[in-house]
Amino acid sequence: MSAVLSYNELVRVARLVKETYSEVVKDPEEFADPRFYPSKSEEPEKVLRYFFFMVAIDHRTSRFGPFEGYVDGEFFHGADMLYRLGKLRYDRDPDFFSPERMSAITTEDVKKWLTTPNGVTIWDPDVRAELLRDAGRKLLKFFGGSISRLINASNGYIRSPTSVGLSSFFKVFKAYSDPVEKKFFLFIKFITRRKLLRVVDEHNIETPVDNHLTRIALRLRIIRIREELFQKILSGAEFTEREDIEIRMAVREAYRLLSHISGIRPDYLDDYLWTFGRKYCTREKPICENTGICPLSHVCASYGKASTITEHNFVDTFFY
Repeated sequence: MSAVLSYNELVRVARLVKETYSEVVKDPEEFADPRFYPSKSEEPEKVLRYFFFMVAIDHRTSRFGPFEGYVDGEFFHGADMLYRLGKLRYDRDPDFFSPERMSAITTEDVKKWLTTPNGVTIWDPDVRAELLRDAGRKLLKFFGGSISRLINASNGYIRSPTSVGLSSFFKVFKAYSDPVEKKFFLFIKFITRRKLLRVVDEHNIETPVDNHLTRIALRLRIIRIREELFQKILSGAEFTEREDIEIRMAVREAYRLLSHISGIRPDYLDDYLWTFGRKYCTREKPICENTGICPLSHVCASYGKASTITEHNFVDTFFY
């Protein structure tokens, strides 16, 4: 195995996460900010389509340089810029996110759409166009173009014990084919918060594991990886897809256990981890090496030297 869980560390971290949750997450995200998402008054199917297609292309934005800039005088970076440009397009033309339009989208269409006002274009427009076309065509072919119909077919189950759950349905779409299901559980997080889905088997909800959440797990030592893989992280050597999946699977399982111990549902735990990774445990210059003020400092094995461990090098992917 590439990685194993560190149960003692998990217990210690879970207790402190529970204690500091409200300090880190001031207000749980409802995903209704008008800069990034359709309003709550919009037709549900249009909102579902927006989230379905936006999450399909919600993976690394800054491989060859930062995807950032100003829009209407406000600065956006990374995923925030992606969703800002998505919402601007939705505001101009909500039907842009119809499966018919997505099934015919071209690389040039994506370039034109996902280029910032200051001229920065998303790094893999050809891949994102392919993912959108695949999602649009299969949505039309298998579900009559309706996300609502897709959701209803699952009867609210992530993994149904008697029929087919949403997880299995989503695997037909290339964009959602990641074995660790980062995009799938991000989509679930969006639409449950917007009250567009009531999950029957909430115990099957997982944390959507991306590079940021993996970095945090490695720094906290809630997972431990083989020495040769740890040395690959330190040296920046590229990981294989199998190594990446094995590590992220271990991270997902670690957060599942952390969720159970803390009593914080995995998607709400993700709010904490995402904010923690952006505000405190950043890839470069984590706060513990500057001010030292970190809510998890008492349980972090990497405290004061966290920058020596970054996320593993696996960037050529549309999984996350």
